[in-house]
Amino acid sequence: MHIEPGVVDGAKLLLSVGSSAAALSVMAKLAYDHTKENGMVSLLLKSLLTTIFVFTFFEVLPHHPVGVSEVHFILGSTLFLLFGIAPAAIGLASGLLIQGFFFAPFDLPQYGMNVTSLLVPLFAMAWLAKKIIPDDVAYKDLSYAQTLKLSVAYQGGIVSWVAFWAFYGHGFGAENLANVLAFCGAYMSVVLIEPLLDLAVLAGAKMFAQFKHGRWIESRVYQAAA
Repeated sequence: MHIEPGVVDGAKLLLSVGSSAAALSVMAKLAYDHTKENGMVSLLLKSLLTTIFVFTFFEVLPHHPVGVSEVHFILGSTLFLLFGIAPAAIGLASGLLIQGFFFAPFDLPQYGMNVTSLLVPLFAMAWLAKKIIPDDVAYKDLSYAQTLKLSVAYQGGIVSWVAFWAFYGHGFGAENLANVLAFCGAYMSVVLIEPLLDLAVLAGAKMFAQFKHGRWIESRVYQAAA
């Protein structure tokens, strides 16, 4: 998603600077933890892959402006399941930044809002994953219900943040409220599709079990945590 220019402007943009700084700090801590556990090569390789995927999602997959933002297939839960929380976060932040610099410079003032809206729900989804996925279950064995919960958590978080920025920027007037509701309705339809994509990707991963010890994919895809 990309919050439209003008939704928040002026001095109000300072809040997005603070929120994005906090989100990026959490990302840096997660990257440090990933490096300690899996090594720098693993982090760099996975982050490169997630960045490429995110850039592709934003530029190649269908995306349409609706209300206060754009509707995208971000596939945050897919990135998390395949590559882990730190690479997924780095890919989302980096892919968004690259797109802004080279293809959509008019989006750069909204970068703080957009990266906050992408990363904070990702962190919440990762927390939820620990609660609903038993340690003795590998990601390749997840059910539709489990992937649906992850998708709802992530997409719902994005919708909530976009709504917050819209109301923060322009209040609760009838036109702004209609635009927010239009975006929410369009975006939550993505929830019906992403769990199916997650399961399809995980099913495909089963065909490449020989790579389960490689550095480019999350080990939890193939093996339980305990």
